[in-house]
Amino acid sequence: MEAQGLMRERQQLEESIAAIRQLEQRLTDNVELIAMGEEENDEGIVAEAETALKELKVEADKRQIETLLSGEADSNDTYLEVHSGAGGTESQDWAEMLERMYIRWAERSRFKVEVLEEQGGEEAGIKSATLLIKGHNAYGWAKTESGVHRLVRISPYDSQARRHTSFASVWVYPVVDDTIDIQVSESDVRIDTYRASGAGGQHVNTTDSAVRITHIPTGIVVACQQERSQHKNRATAWNMLKARLYEAELEKREAEANAEAASKTDIGWGHQIRSYVLQPYQLVKDLRTGIEHTTPQEVLDGDLDGFMEAALAHRVHGKESDVEDVD
Repeated sequence: MEAQGLMRERQQLEESIAAIRQLEQRLTDNVELIAMGEEENDEGIVAEAETALKELKVEADKRQIETLLSGEADSNDTYLEVHSGAGGTESQDWAEMLERMYIRWAERSRFKVEVLEEQGGEEAGIKSATLLIKGHNAYGWAKTESGVHRLVRISPYDSQARRHTSFASVWVYPVVDDTIDIQVSESDVRIDTYRASGAGGQHVNTTDSAVRITHIPTGIVVACQQERSQHKNRATAWNMLKARLYEAELEKREAEANAEAASKTDIGWGHQIRSYVLQPYQLVKDLRTGIEHTTPQEVLDGDLDGFMEAALAHRVHGKESDVEDVD
């Protein structure tokens, strides 16, 4: 186990060093291109190199933010849960919009994403969903999304076209790899099986293949209905439970290490982190960092990196990031 950990750390360091050297080489090449273009009075070459330098700065800034991803589980894959709040169809529709947003973000980030569990709403939307997002630093990037997300819009379900406010919560926790040993006593859990609901074809509704595990001491509940096999769903649900317990321990350690910052790491239902306003004006605002985006549709299509970068810096430094508005 220790050897595997060292090999993984070595690979990550080698990849980081190679990326930095590549940035340095691209910087040198484009600076030389600008000098050559100026000597030859070729404005086209100069403009092209300047554009490349701007793109290089964006990439370098992202690399700098990634240096903040030094937590114990930041490099791991991650689970991401979405739960609708009170309000029936309105909140369930909002929860489905959030699920789509995170799927789009994962795809834009070149992560692999799987839907492990989804409970459909009565009329529209979803009551809950669990995503598995796979890729290097997936948890590190997504972890600051935990909290309550608020939507303000003219409801498509209101015949009088009134403005509604809806809430949904997001919970992010890391996949536990083989190097982390989490012990869970079977006497501390209750396991329920049920018929799956939501998308997935007719086969998902024919047997009690879905599995829900409740950890009685903490009240943590996880569920999986991805596979036809109850055995496979049970194994996945056990892994999810261990991951939730591990994430709770990480939060506890962080709070103990920095009691003054405990409030900003609170990811309970009452902790609202971001507001999405579609009417009467267009604005997405992160309430922790003050970062704003004036095109909500781009955010809902997965443009979340600016918010995540600012939240990471805020979480580490305990103050507002220097990252500017992301619109």
